Amino acid sequence: MRYPEPGKVKTRLIPALGAVGAATLQRQMTEYILTQARKLQEIESLTIDIHFTGSDRQQQTIDWLGTDLTYHQQREGDLGMRMAHSFARVFEIGIERVVLIGTDCPGLTPDLLQMAFKQLLTHDLAIGPALDGGYYLIGLRRSIPVLFEGIEWGSDRVFAQTMAIADRYNLSVAQLLPLADIDRVEDLPVWQAFQ
Repeated sequence: MRYPEPGKVKTRLIPALGAVGAATLQRQMTEYILTQARKLQEIESLTIDIHFTGSDRQQQTIDWLGTDLTYHQQREGDLGMRMAHSFARVFEIGIERVVLIGTDCPGLTPDLLQMAFKQLLTHDLAIGPALDGGYYLIGLRRSIPVLFEGIEWGSDRVFAQTMAIADRYNLSVAQLLPLADIDRVEDLPVWQAFQ
């Protein structure tokens, strides 16, 4: 996640919402998604880690989201490098199933999160395709860095490219429901439907 700093988050939405409005949306969506994860945490034994960008915002992020979470600064590099590193870090400490989610998919529910973890009992990869060609969730039961290499991040080919890599490496895949995420102005009605 990114700290909701005006002008630095949801920049594709700034023409419609302004810098402060886009940052407010980022804050609201992050809080909403965290609430969904915490609902699952109430019934399942899981930990929630926040992987954030911007080392100068760590204390502000903790003050905002709470001290009951574990915080990690994302490493440098493209989105794929950051995600691969996040997975590797968690698997190194002995976690057996990891689900990584973004903060901009209002259709994500505790039931979907629970399904992803359940699918990882029998599949190498659980993935939730986004309607824009990306994905809103990816879960693994071991580190597979190659899944994040050579991907055109931010394009409508992210999901297809990821699936091609999974096929090339004979990974068993469980697909979740396709959902919309909030990246562009035309996506805003999806968020408004959840308000």
